[in-house]
Amino acid sequence: MEADKAIVVQNLTKVFGKFKAVDGISFEVHRGEIFGFLGPNGAGKSTTIRMLNGLLLPTSGEGTVAGYDIIRQQDRIKQHLGYMSQRFSLYGDLTVAENLSFFGGVYGLSAAKVKERSQEVLSLVGLLDRQKELTGLLPLGLKQRLALASAILHEPPILFLDEATSGVDPISRRTFWDMIYHMAEQGVTILVTTHYMDEAEFCDRLVLISQGRLIAEGTPRELKAAVPEQIIAVYPDRLDDALEVIKKLPDIAEAAVFGTGLHVATLKADQTEAALREALGAQQIAIKSMGRVPPSLEDAFISLTTRAGRS
Repeated sequence: MEADKAIVVQNLTKVFGKFKAVDGISFEVHRGEIFGFLGPNGAGKSTTIRMLNGLLLPTSGEGTVAGYDIIRQQDRIKQHLGYMSQRFSLYGDLTVAENLSFFGGVYGLSAAKVKERSQEVLSLVGLLDRQKELTGLLPLGLKQRLALASAILHEPPILFLDEATSGVDPISRRTFWDMIYHMAEQGVTILVTTHYMDEAEFCDRLVLISQGRLIAEGTPRELKAAVPEQIIAVYPDRLDDALEVIKKLPDIAEAAVFGTGLHVATLKADQTEAALREALGAQQIAIKSMGRVPPSLEDAFISLTTRAGRS
C-alpha cells in the first residue's frame, strides 16, 4: 500500500440473498483526510463501513485499512481503528469513567494507560467534570461526546463515524465537528457516513452513494461544479401547491423543497423563469422572490443521483 493511503477499496460488493447492498465500489482515502460517504438511508453506507471494520465479510472485492487486509487481517485492523455508530455502544448503568475503563480493557490497555488516556479524551470532549455521572442520565449530546472518547481511547490512526450525529441537536453536532477537525489536524484519518448535507460540506472529499453504487467523487466544490443545470430559487406563498404545479412544467430537471422555498433545476433558465411566473400566477400562487443561485451540495446530490438512475 502507498504510504499516504489509509484506506483502499477495490470493487467491494455485498449481496444479501437477491439484494445487492453494495455494488462494486472503489475508492481511496488519504491519511489525515476527512472523507465523507454521502447518501440517503439504505444507500449502502453502513454496510460498507461494516465490511471495512471487519463486522461483515464482503461477497467479492478487496480492501485494506491501515495497510491490513479486510478479509484476512480483521483483528489487526481493529487495533488501528476507532468506530462510532449512531447507536453509541455505551453502558447506561456505568459511570462515564467506568465506561472508559471498560473500553480500555477491551482495547488491551493497561490500567495506568487507561487512567492517563481517560483524562486526555475527557478533556478533549469536555467531560472531565462528568466522570462520576451515570451514562444513562446524560443528555444525548453528552452521550455522543462520551462515545467519541471511547472510540479514540486507544489512539487509533483511523476513525469511522457511522451516522454518528443522527438525532443530535444542531449545536451539539457543531461542537462534535469542532472535535473532529481537531483530530484531523493531529493526523487522524476520518471516514464519515452521513445524510446531512451541511456535515458533508465539512469533508475534504466526498463520495456520493445511491442504491449501493458509487456515483460521484470529489471535493464539495467539485461536486457542486459538476451540476449541469442552473438552479432557480423560488419562494412562493403556498409551498406545497407551488411544488405540484412546478413539477408538471416542461424543461424541469428537478424541483425540491429547500429551506423555506424551492430549488428548481433546469437547462433552460430563461424560459423556465417565465413559465414559473405564468403557471404559478394562473393558480393564484404569489411569488415572494425568485432568482438564480449557485448549486448547493443537495442540488448536486439530486442532480447526480437522478442522472445515475437514468444510466
